[in-house]
Amino acid sequence: MIKAVVVDDERLVRKGFISLIDWPSFGVVIVGEAGDGKAALELLRQQEVDLLFVDLTMPGMSGFELIRQVRQRFQGTRCVVLTCHHEFDYVQEALRLGAVDYIVKTLLEMENADETIRRLVDRIQWEDHTRASLHREESKVMAADKALLYLPVDGGGTEEELLRLTMVRNNPLISFQDMWMSPLLQRFSEEEGERELRTRLSGNWLTALVSGLRNQRLQELEQLFTAKLRQLIFYQAGKTGLTQLSYEELVQAPAAEPAQEASALEELLEEAQNLKWTMDEREWERLTRAIVQLKPRWERFPVFGYGLLKSWSGLLLNAEEQARLEEAISGNQSWCQWHSWLRQFSDHVGRRMIELGLSKEVMLCLIRARRYMRQHAGDKINQRDVAAKINMSRGYFSQCFARFAGETFGESLRSMRLELAKQLLLETALPVCEVASRSGFEDDRYFSRLFRERVGRLPSEFRMEGRRP
Repeated sequence: MIKAVVVDDERLVRKGFISLIDWPSFGVVIVGEAGDGKAALELLRQQEVDLLFVDLTMPGMSGFELIRQVRQRFQGTRCVVLTCHHEFDYVQEALRLGAVDYIVKTLLEMENADETIRRLVDRIQWEDHTRASLHREESKVMAADKALLYLPVDGGGTEEELLRLTMVRNNPLISFQDMWMSPLLQRFSEEEGERELRTRLSGNWLTALVSGLRNQRLQELEQLFTAKLRQLIFYQAGKTGLTQLSYEELVQAPAAEPAQEASALEELLEEAQNLKWTMDEREWERLTRAIVQLKPRWERFPVFGYGLLKSWSGLLLNAEEQARLEEAISGNQSWCQWHSWLRQFSDHVGRRMIELGLSKEVMLCLIRARRYMRQHAGDKINQRDVAAKINMSRGYFSQCFARFAGETFGESLRSMRLELAKQLLLETALPVCEVASRSGFEDDRYFSRLFRERVGRLPSEFRMEGRRP
């Protein structure tokens, strides 16, 4: 029997809905009712419930919030919306939160009630049967040659979203540790499938059509997909049509970056920090070709992107450009998207160079200088040392740097040293005088006075507050 609870703030509506339907004839038993979300959650804590009929417009906790909490805390309970609103956007929001279906109360009559509940119960029984029948043993093998793989990204994506897809309704759905797979036992149109995946699944999913799987053991496939699929999709996604991979490609792909390539990658990414690729098309082509050839792990790209934003915010990027690029990082799930992101960053740098009225050669020298200052902030360096490092005269460097940074060399270096001091105060137990020395300040009393002026607290106070739980 399916155990159900009805949640609606209007008592007569609850009673009317319960009395309208011959529940036992559908294998459903109403085990409780509630007038608000809080009472509904208490019922769920007290007993197991399979199905929750939820009114969306309730005082206090709305039906939307109740569905959200049920999804998080009682994953075995399905929610069906009871609503007077049948506008698409309103219902779509409830389905996005995890509701499996909806019933418009004003349209529910004696004549159509049985059909509505029968459709709902048939769906629940189908889902339960599918899940139970696909609870696999370790020796189970693939009966289909092709399968669709679904990978949730950034903690998004739910099984309920997949169960609404036509290809999942027509084929089994197998749950792996971090992904789902639909063996394609029925006819499958790649064109129609690609269209449905694009329109029905949100940006929280990566998908791929994998071939050559027949007679492969599920246990081995799960291990293979977990180790390699995300990386292969990263470099394939974004091209025309559905991302397609073969079993052989997965087997032959490395599970990790080979040692010799990892070293080359470190050199490539370090050199890329000099930003030559943002101002020279040949350097851009060299960088992108090297990335495609070496294929860095997909996890490296967000680290690289955030590093660029942290290093050049306010200097090469204004606040609006910074915000847009930062927001885009979480949505970059393929090399194709990162290629576009890096090009946007490059365009911003080019525009900034024009605004400053600096040549490409001078701009690159100033970028090198800024990086050198940050790397050696704790050392006894001065303006003459940095100018010599980039082969510029001290006077010309001072003039260009002030235009580039919007402040003098001395102010910029002090800011870097204070940031280094903050890091040392929070991450080490060094005495304040030692922190001052390692941050490039010769006089610890001057350091403490400057720190208080700029940060608003003494170094010892900053350390104490930063370590509080």
